[in-house]
Amino acid sequence: MKFVFDLDGTICFKGRPVTEKILGALENLQSNGHEVIFASARPIRDMLPVLHERFHKHTMIGGNGSLIARHGALEHAASFSEDKTNVIIRLIAEFEAKYLIDGEWDYSYTGDPDHPILNNLDPAKLAKKIPLDAHQSIVKVLILAANDMKGLAERLSAMDVVVHKHGKENVLDISPKGIHKWDALSRMNVRKGEYVAFGNDANDITMFMNASRSVMIGHHEELAKHASESILLDENVEDRIVSKLESLSNNCKMCN
Repeated sequence: MKFVFDLDGTICFKGRPVTEKILGALENLQSNGHEVIFASARPIRDMLPVLHERFHKHTMIGGNGSLIARHGALEHAASFSEDKTNVIIRLIAEFEAKYLIDGEWDYSYTGDPDHPILNNLDPAKLAKKIPLDAHQSIVKVLILAANDMKGLAERLSAMDVVVHKHGKENVLDISPKGIHKWDALSRMNVRKGEYVAFGNDANDITMFMNASRSVMIGHHEELAKHASESILLDENVEDRIVSKLESLSNNCKMCN
């Protein structure tokens, strides 16, 4: 059985790397014949620092499905069309938006110098901050602030793109049309009902909808509609995750 894990808020917390307790549980999954896949909103370059290097050649889905890396190399990148890119850039100017924009590897950033997102942005210094017009392609746009966030959200939602609203952070997460975690899994020939999913936010919904079993960490109202079960997010969350993985690993042995 394949096990697919979101990162932030699911198996790593407050921007810190995945702990050895969780990593050990993932290795136990593999010892029992299961495959471990990571699927995050982070681009691949920002997934690497929160995973120990012994996991760096695992299959990784980044940018909410726009990036796929296997065996330590970027295998696929889905970017906005030139027309969509131009419209988004015009809207950014119109709404005086602050942003984090990702290409396949490098990024552009105009947010505040003390914005919390910087805690997770290229902590290993693997990429470069470049001007917006220096990108050959853009795979993900994160709007951090604007003079009218609601109005900008409405304009973006009217476009043929995917918009996730992260209410707690008050940001807009924008991906190309049809790009989500389930799309990336499908691209890798993963079939519906062929995997177990762990996640915590709206960008995990498509992944949950097509999983054989789905485990929500904490509570998200929309995601909960598609979750098989949930794990309480408190000081004992890692112990509960490890226990759940042990149980699922044993129960799913017959599925391999």
